[in-house]
Amino acid sequence: MKFIKYIAVVVVGVLATSCSDFLEPEPSSAITSENYYSTIDELETALVGAYDAIQGEGNYDKDANHGVQYEFYITEMRSGNTATKIADPDDFSDSGQFEAFNVLPTNGIVANYYSSFYQVIFRANVVLENLSNVDDDTSAIEAEAKFIRAYAYFNLVRLFGDIPLVDHVLSPSETDTQFIRVDKNLVYDLIVTDLQTAVAGLDNTYKTRASKAAAQGLLAKVYLSLEEPDYVNAQLMCEEIINSGNFSLVDYYDVFYDELNSEIIFAIGFEPVNDSQTFSAQWMNQVGVSSGLNYATYDLVDDLNEFGGERTQYSYRQDPLHLTSVRYQCAKYFPNGEDGGTTNPHQFDTNPELAGNDWIVLRYADILLLHVEAIMAGSDQTSATAALASFQQVRDRAGLTDPVTEITVDDLLLERRVELAFENHRLFDLIRLGKAQSVLSAYSDLNGFGFTSSDLVLPMPQNEVNLSDGLMTQNPGY
Repeated sequence: MKFIKYIAVVVVGVLATSCSDFLEPEPSSAITSENYYSTIDELETALVGAYDAIQGEGNYDKDANHGVQYEFYITEMRSGNTATKIADPDDFSDSGQFEAFNVLPTNGIVANYYSSFYQVIFRANVVLENLSNVDDDTSAIEAEAKFIRAYAYFNLVRLFGDIPLVDHVLSPSETDTQFIRVDKNLVYDLIVTDLQTAVAGLDNTYKTRASKAAAQGLLAKVYLSLEEPDYVNAQLMCEEIINSGNFSLVDYYDVFYDELNSEIIFAIGFEPVNDSQTFSAQWMNQVGVSSGLNYATYDLVDDLNEFGGERTQYSYRQDPLHLTSVRYQCAKYFPNGEDGGTTNPHQFDTNPELAGNDWIVLRYADILLLHVEAIMAGSDQTSATAALASFQQVRDRAGLTDPVTEITVDDLLLERRVELAFENHRLFDLIRLGKAQSVLSAYSDLNGFGFTSSDLVLPMPQNEVNLSDGLMTQNPGY
């Protein structure tokens, strides 16, 4: 695993983002822990390295950590929302395994994501371990590093279940720790305490860095994801954001193409050309450049057409390259906000591989719907005034203004699906709300797949199991 380092070396490639609110430190090289981390600026430079690991490398090198850029494979494609081209139960390519619930322990994309996010954790731990080297107040840096670590662990624990828990930089005598899986509840304990520190220590200055609201929103989702959900505190966190007055819904198109708008709570920032990402290009099908991954399934398109309202036109489009068959592309992340052109609808004015679209992690509509979920508190339906108000805001923005008088779990899941399609929430929503087994089984049966309950978590990467010399166990069913 790449996150183990015996000498803490700063990994500093300048993280250029698409916004002005991010740190832009001078590049450094070959700096060791013995002569670094002695000032606030140096700790902040190390924080930039942690965000850089979340961004990942914008290329197709299988040996590179791709961070959040590969997340759509292991989340959205396992939710019934998207597929590569036509979901094929006999497609055993790394990308094709997800949509058909045929993921193998040797899957390279799974291994890449696992490695990428433990690299994030390592870099956050480096910052936290060196706070005592600085005489100035480091409470804000501690809060930010703990937010980053909690974010990474939250993604990993939901995807893999029990995982290794590393809360410091490991020494040579602790090498076994990277392979020993601990009960996921212990991982959640760390996530909660880290996010509580982040809530207490951050303000709302930034959107592409940790903020108080980002920590509150993530903590709300964590509380709802616990084995015994904490609905009261989840509701409190959502209402802190709602009542702050710092966030509001915007036109649906602008959510994605007017970056850092008032709806965005936390996004991974990218800058065109200099700091690019690949997912905007991968989701297209431009000849010679892109592969047409992450197509909307017919099942999702049906729901968008019937229930999406004004969101539908900005959520997907028919792929203009497929003239003899119908494919639907995600329309939320067209490179640089272009619509594909008018005279030649499958060419872009710029190379889509140089797109700088930010990746949205948390936005206000998500919080409003989480607020509804928290108020429901595990029940099948609610007519609570506060829940109806939050739910209605999301629907009103979509042009669906008929008053809602009751919300069921199925209503909430459907609304989250059409509101947040392609944003990597659907799988976790189904699991959290207790509907994954029934919904994904029905989807699997309809398409001739082989979904079982073991598919709700990913296999531990086989290379990690092999390296562990028997210390790391594999998830059941793999």
